[in-house]
Amino acid sequence: MRMDEKRRIAALWLPYWPAERLYRADRRTRVKVQAPKAPLALVAPGQGGVRVIARNGTAAAAGVAPRQLVPDAMTLCPTLELRAADFAADRMALTQLALWCGRYTPWTAIDPVGIGEEPDGLLLDISGCGHLFGGEAELLADLCARLRGLGLTARVAAASTPGAAWALSRFGEAPLSILPEGQETVALKMLPIAALRLADATVDGLMRLGLKRAGDLYGKPRAPIAARFGSEVALRLDQALGFAREPISPLRPPAPFRARGIFAEGLTQTEDIEEAVRLLATELCRLLAAERQGARRLELTLFRADGAVTRLSAGAAAPSHDAFHLTRLFREKLSQAGDDFDAGFGIEAAMLAAIAVDSLTPAQDSFDAEGVNAEALAQIVDRLGARLGHERIVRLEPRASHVPERAVAVVPAVRGATPAMRGWRTHVEEQMAAALAGSLARPLKLLARPEPVEAVAEVPEGPPRLFRWRRVTHRVTRAEGPERIAPEWWRPGERRTRDYYRVEDAEGRRFWLYRDGLYLRDTEGPRWYLHGVFE
Repeated sequence: MRMDEKRRIAALWLPYWPAERLYRADRRTRVKVQAPKAPLALVAPGQGGVRVIARNGTAAAAGVAPRQLVPDAMTLCPTLELRAADFAADRMALTQLALWCGRYTPWTAIDPVGIGEEPDGLLLDISGCGHLFGGEAELLADLCARLRGLGLTARVAAASTPGAAWALSRFGEAPLSILPEGQETVALKMLPIAALRLADATVDGLMRLGLKRAGDLYGKPRAPIAARFGSEVALRLDQALGFAREPISPLRPPAPFRARGIFAEGLTQTEDIEEAVRLLATELCRLLAAERQGARRLELTLFRADGAVTRLSAGAAAPSHDAFHLTRLFREKLSQAGDDFDAGFGIEAAMLAAIAVDSLTPAQDSFDAEGVNAEALAQIVDRLGARLGHERIVRLEPRASHVPERAVAVVPAVRGATPAMRGWRTHVEEQMAAALAGSLARPLKLLARPEPVEAVAEVPEGPPRLFRWRRVTHRVTRAEGPERIAPEWWRPGERRTRDYYRVEDAEGRRFWLYRDGLYLRDTEGPRWYLHGVFE
């Protein structure tokens, strides 16, 4: 039984990459520059001297080939222009091209197997994407046409397996070929043995044995071949024919919910882009509402006509499928960019994806405005985060600790509610009830960190009668306590007990002090600290 019956893979091969990438569209003058007719080759040091790494079509027609020594190449083509190869820039440009192909499918990856030593192609999983362009043939034709507009020569093939698509793109007769499902055996039979993506040494060894075509391996005993060349030959053959699974790791994980749009004319005005975002948000929210999901993190991808890709991200404090609210988030992003936002030759396509979602459980509205206020608060947090940055919008979250400075933590406001939030309302209600009763146990205002004070007590284990804080002496008239907080034993180096006291001085001001350590128990003497002030 075949494993990839409904899978469709497109292999994109750039035979003259990366020489042609140097002649992409000129974004400053907005004039497309075609690849020159002059022969061009990229060179780098290699075995025996400087060798050709890549060449353009004109140089290839003159006989210049990859891995060729530069003197030999200059003999064949005296007018050959030489440039130093930049492998890091080539990989970066190929990555950008793979991201640009995200306009056709979210599942794009750099092909790890190239004709030379460096990658020179892409793999696109176009399963279920053909109908968006009118069919699989229309999708691939549009891809080839746009690549030609970018000054790139491309060969594209679609098949049910990555191996078959790779073989047809590099060794097929037509620059654009579509292989029907189940025809891999017939299509690969007459292709050279190198079409199976084997190492050069393995290809040379098989050809010396008379196995020159992929079809020559059909029906041959595998044990002798595996004993001489290893398991690679059988694995690559099974992968190409669809009898062995071959996963593709995309550059970016595909989003479960996304909406895309293609525009007949490139969008250059911010107002037009905002309207496109509104339409995409409406479609995305329809998909989210159908699954009772809300978006927490979103990403807007804008595909420019010159091949560049612009990404804008936004986050939501609470799961949302409100199209108006999500549109407003990206309107803030575009407004914040201002003149720095560059639409290039125009935005040809856009995709809005919910890269993180949460379930939205139905809830009955109460008669008070609590639920409405919570939703409005989440929306204002989102707007402030879009304008100022989400890392600057924070909130307090309770923690399971009796030590006051560890009882709460500062977290980003866009983070969803955690189990620790369940006790927050109970804690606040207890504090408010104590305040109304006039017996507030702890102050609402704490210092950023406890400040040391000089204190005098009548008895060692008793409350202070006099303390000096910030050069001011306070005489204690009333004191309540102690409230003892034991050290958290799971924290290394923490062994001192705290005794908290609520005290009132002669002026009627109330303070919250504690004695750090116990007499006759700790090696160091106890010290006094002021931790909060009652208002």
